Amino acid sequence: MYNSILLQGMGGGGASSLFLIGGMFVIMYFFMIRPQQKKAKDQQAYVDALKAGDKVITIGGLHGTVSSVREKTVVLEVDSSKGIKMVFLKTAISKDSSAQIGE
Repeated sequence: MYNSILLQGMGGGGASSLFLIGGMFVIMYFFMIRPQQKKAKDQQAYVDALKAGDKVITIGGLHGTVSSVREKTVVLEVDSSKGIKMVFLKTAISKDSSAQIGE
């Protein structure tokens, strides 16, 4: 009895289930993968455009001003009164801090 019920449910739905699964992948691409790729591309463009004098925040939360830019690293001045400078990889730069509120 159960076999006949299962067989009735499986008949003729092959093409429609294939479209349903394909549609799910298309929706997942447009809502998850594509925005993530766009965000990564924008971040890379921001890091490539860094120049001396830009105020930035690292992924660790350190605020500083770009003192110089090298091929794979940047030198950040973290305390201008004492002249403290630190070297970070460009990939450690998170975002621009000049637009942050409260500074």
